[in-house]
This record gives sequence, C-alpha cells and structure tokens, in this order.
Amino acid sequence: MSFTVGAHSARHVRRIARSFLSEWEMPELTDAVELGVTELLANVVRHVPDRRCALLLERRADGVRVEVADGCPALPVLGDPGPDAEGGRGLLLVAAVSDKWGVGPRIEGGKTVWFEVSSAR
Repeated sequence: MSFTVGAHSARHVRRIARSFLSEWEMPELTDAVELGVTELLANVVRHVPDRRCALLLERRADGVRVEVADGCPALPVLGDPGPDAEGGRGLLLVAAVSDKWGVGPRIEGGKTVWFEVSSAR
C-alpha cells in the first residue's frame, strides 16, 4: 500500500498488520512486526520531506517480511546514540526484534528499508 504518513499512520498500519498476521495464523509475530513497522514509519515522518512511502507486508513460509520504501535517497545509519539522545534508536529496535534487516537503494530512486521476522523465533 502507498500513502503519506502522518501523526496517526503508525496506529492504523499496526491494526492492518495485526489483521494480516491473524489471518495468516501468525499472531506470535504481532509484537515484533508492530514495533518494527512503527519505527520505520517514524523514520519516514522524521526524514522524508514529502512523507510519502509504500509498505509491503509479505507472508513467507517461515514468517513475514516488511518493507517500507520512500523517495528519499539518504540511507539510514545504525548509530550508537548516547544515553541522553532523544532519537537514533529506531533501527536498533528494528534489529533487536527482527531476525534480519537491511536497507538498499530503489531503481526508481529513494530507498527500501526492510526486516524479516521468523515464526521460529
């Protein structure tokens, strides 16, 4: 799905993800997917000027892959924020709740940030 994110978008997308995971009989992945997608959408709100993105939830035999693509070419960096930093922990959280994650450029411009969560976790 493609949309422009705003202050309440993550809440709506979490509800959609929860619905898909229930339909796919993978409710054990709900917490990880909801947290991961919330962090990726928050990064779009903070760092993508037009706030436009595309979200893909892909069912796999062993779990779920989530992709968030946007038109901004700047790649996110997994940082090491200090204890007093107000941000910079989103990708650390995604890494913590997922089995794999990554980022790459899109052919049409911009980037895709993705993560995978296995039902075998």
